[in-house]
Amino acid sequence: TADMTYIQTKRNGWYYLSTIMDLHSRRIIGYSFSKKMATDLVLKALESAVKNRTITGDLIIHTDLGSQYTSDDYNQRLTELHIRHSYSRKGCPYDNAVI
Repeated sequence: TADMTYIQTKRNGWYYLSTIMDLHSRRIIGYSFSKKMATDLVLKALESAVKNRTITGDLIIHTDLGSQYTSDDYNQRLTELHIRHSYSRKGCPYDNAVI
């Protein structure tokens, strides 16, 4: 499962942390930190996770409906990695509550 967290700093304003958690082990397996909340942030977190885990068949990643996760670039990379994408229902934060 994946999500982004907003982090406000006193000196530099807002930053964003994108994380990916393995629901089996409950460990963060990929992350990325940036000043910009853009698709590149979640793509870097995905690449970080791919480096830390072996991709096997029937892998699913669960996200919300944020524009970064629904972007063509993100979904194209998931297709290349043979990862199925599962989305939260609109207006239902409980679908993604684990992360």
